[in-house]
Amino acid sequence: MTATTGLQVTDLHTTFGSKSRAVHAVRGVTLHVGAGETFVLLGESGSGKSVTARSILRLYGDTAHLGGRVTLGDTELTALSPKAMRSVRGRCIGLVPQDPTAALDPLRTIGSQLVEVLQVHGMQRSKLDARGRARELLELVGIPDPPRVFAARPHELSGGMRQRAVIALAVACEPELLIADEPTTALDVTVQALVLELFLDLQRRTGMALLLVTHDVGVAEELGGRIGVMYAGRLVETGATREVLAEPRHPYTRGLLDSLPRPGIPRGELPVIGGRPPMTGEVEAGCAFAPRCPRAVSSCRETAPELADLGAGRAAACPVVNPVPALTSAVSA
Repeated sequence: MTATTGLQVTDLHTTFGSKSRAVHAVRGVTLHVGAGETFVLLGESGSGKSVTARSILRLYGDTAHLGGRVTLGDTELTALSPKAMRSVRGRCIGLVPQDPTAALDPLRTIGSQLVEVLQVHGMQRSKLDARGRARELLELVGIPDPPRVFAARPHELSGGMRQRAVIALAVACEPELLIADEPTTALDVTVQALVLELFLDLQRRTGMALLLVTHDVGVAEELGGRIGVMYAGRLVETGATREVLAEPRHPYTRGLLDSLPRPGIPRGELPVIGGRPPMTGEVEAGCAFAPRCPRAVSSCRETAPELADLGAGRAAACPVVNPVPALTSAVSA
């Protein structure tokens, strides 16, 4: 497997349940993350961003039906057997989950867990070599006392140190792609900044692609790269992160940014997006954001708009804000 083309997701659909009661959690997501690039999935809870990330890893097994294609390098992940996919996880794709405590075995030392990952994926043949490499990985992720952390169990570490240990596990096999699912949610602001800088530093050192899931606009802005804003299982806007956040072209993105606290706005007067996001499975015909959108017109409730190419690497799924002669059916994010 090579990293020449990075990750390519094409028309990804994730459906839970049966035919009589199907829940469409991800609906036609297309995106690309090249080697060394960063792509941020931004959206509210329930928007489908975490389901998208876990669908790429095929973590739902038989509980979900996947449609579309997911390729990493020259390998189509959606065509692999479950056994072959297990060898991809950890070796070619690393995952940093939201809760580092739940991701670590509480009864085993950090070092033994790192050694196991290295040996299971064939990165180190001997246990002695694996132990040495494990200590190097702890140093790589900025842990100041690798021998102590190597011998420690998760409960003996701070939240920030546990998160760094999980990142060490995720990058142990030098994956081509790192997926980070809300990796800073449980961290204070200072540790959060250190973790984000760690991701960028690891990218510079290894050239891995990074797909990061977050609901935090500040995290997205800090990482830069490109962004995909999700709503109700769809991408509604994509482009260079700083351009999208500086000049949004979809009403939902605009609403997210307007609702951020800013100096000079008194308590209780912060603008909010009216209504609530649709529950998974509630989405009907038309634009899912139309019931909450101040710019909605009658046609918005009839046809779900596709992402339209706006030029300069930008795309948005709102023909009201971005009137164009003809909408493209789909564009690669």
